[in-house]
Amino acid sequence: MVDQQRPRRSCLAVPGSSQKMIDKARTLPADQVFLDLEDACAPLAKPGARKTIVASLNEGDWGSRTRVVRVNDWTTEWTYRDVTEVVEGAGANLDCVMLPKVQTAEQVHALDLLLTQIEKTMGYEVGRIGIEAQIENALGLINVNAIATASPRVETIIFGPADFMASINMKSLVVGEQPPGYDVGDAYHYILMQILMAARAHDKQAIDGPYLQIRDVEGFTRVAGRSAALGFDGKWVLHPGQIDAANEVFSPKQEDYDHAENILDAYDYFTSEAGGRRGAVMLGDEMIDEASRKMALVISSKGRAAGMSRTNVWSPPED
Repeated sequence: MVDQQRPRRSCLAVPGSSQKMIDKARTLPADQVFLDLEDACAPLAKPGARKTIVASLNEGDWGSRTRVVRVNDWTTEWTYRDVTEVVEGAGANLDCVMLPKVQTAEQVHALDLLLTQIEKTMGYEVGRIGIEAQIENALGLINVNAIATASPRVETIIFGPADFMASINMKSLVVGEQPPGYDVGDAYHYILMQILMAARAHDKQAIDGPYLQIRDVEGFTRVAGRSAALGFDGKWVLHPGQIDAANEVFSPKQEDYDHAENILDAYDYFTSEAGGRRGAVMLGDEMIDEASRKMALVISSKGRAAGMSRTNVWSPPED
């Protein structure tokens, strides 16, 4: 079965045609690495990149990183060869396939069917390889709810800002920044919320797309903070210098993580027989109840996925 909750605070994009960059990626603290056969590969480089990717997945030590390959979209002539060559060659060492420019649920169905046929042919566990669906135009956004439910393999819904901006004629050449003249709020808020609602309604992860000004870490952090505040799980990174910022922005603050874990411990105690079977109690100056537990579970889960450790632990009151 696919893993819907892999850590994805930082999703590092790496050209599938660059062995040097692939080797470097194995040493970096990104939660996920995706080897790209789409935009980062010139058409003439794609056949060779498939072979490079297969060898790199099979021979390299990827540690705990989620291993993903982005194939070309279904409107191109490369997609089926991308999928068959990579998955047949390295499916045992591949976690997910990323499908760009998804516009309809049928495009996800097609990838699901092809993956299933390959898994059966190769003797892989059927259904283990996940799908990451990238929303990059208006039609994809309109259909995002159907896309999220198109296959049990779908793990993430990803915002692709550059192609999306072009698809709606947005008046900006700076990917991820506000278009000139738009001074009434966040021009991306509706898009991000649509993706987030579809993801959360169906227990998928929501991932923000790249920030192309790779030397501007302050700008990256600001834009990443926008989607993190809404509840997104992570963001693409295009340069090693963006990884630490992404990991920090999409992890809870230490005091919030400690507080969340303490809420869970306290609520578990007070609702038990020993704690008096109470449903609403005071934790210091704060009242906690079932809704508090659910909110705390979100923060604690993110902290645990990030490998955080508690710096203080709540204890039951002494009799």
